[in-house]
Amino acid sequence: MWKGVIPAVTTKFDENDNLDHTEMKRCFDYQMDAGCDGLIVAGSLGEGSMLSKEEKIAVLKTAKAATGDKPAIMTINEAATRDACAMAQASQEAGADGIMLVPSPIYHTDPRETVASMRQVAEASDLPIMIYSNRVAYRVDVTPEIMEELADEKRFVAIKESSDDIRRTTEIINKFGDRFDVFTGVDNLGYEALSVGAIGWVAGLVVAFPKETVAIYRLMQAGRNQEALEIYRWFRPLLDLDVSTYLVQNIKLAEQIEIGSNDRCRMPRMPLIGAQRERAEKIIRDAIACRPELPVLG
Repeated sequence: MWKGVIPAVTTKFDENDNLDHTEMKRCFDYQMDAGCDGLIVAGSLGEGSMLSKEEKIAVLKTAKAATGDKPAIMTINEAATRDACAMAQASQEAGADGIMLVPSPIYHTDPRETVASMRQVAEASDLPIMIYSNRVAYRVDVTPEIMEELADEKRFVAIKESSDDIRRTTEIINKFGDRFDVFTGVDNLGYEALSVGAIGWVAGLVVAFPKETVAIYRLMQAGRNQEALEIYRWFRPLLDLDVSTYLVQNIKLAEQIEIGSNDRCRMPRMPLIGAQRERAEKIIRDAIACRPELPVLG
């Protein structure tokens, strides 16, 4: 149902900490113009846990205005299952094309609780759902065994696989075939996951470098793996910025430098300063200075 490069976009704020829809629309259009295949809002990179329900819906509507006939997907990461169900209903009413569902990031559910909670959220709307499994950041691992318990629910159509274990992609495909659309959710495992069968990439650095991200994906799909690998090797230091506690600040800094956006965050997050900022900025500027020429894509 879903495939390709689907950015997990950042949320833009103005100087008064209000949503900046004009800047978000500009950035979202930039992603779509580069050939991305949809947008995911209000995730970890989108500072979803810092947004009110009303703000999440507003960001979704701005994304929907940019995606056209491609999916605009809402992240649901509420701590309480009843709140997640309410958000699923509200997202459907607001025109979302799907949900990316994170099991409670506050209370770390055991397998029984994970299955029960995810089923309740699925039943709360008619929207297709991408399971988000991230045992590193959220300490809830949606394993192949848990996926098997969810497989009879038709609304679960995909998984963003972020276990940080590249073997998991093959395990899912071996166990389920094409039952679930498998996306990689770890930027610096993008090439590796695509090479073993993932059909999509929920990407982060794409928000600053969409053309390079799309090129890697399309080259891989065309069997032009060596050309994709050359771009990926150049991209790797940038992609490493996604795998960090400071991923939001890192990636917003990349957007500021590369596409003229800003690095405002919602507190308690604050923009990088000092040596930490200097290190990230050097990685970004060094990459920009030697970026590869992209091949012609069909």
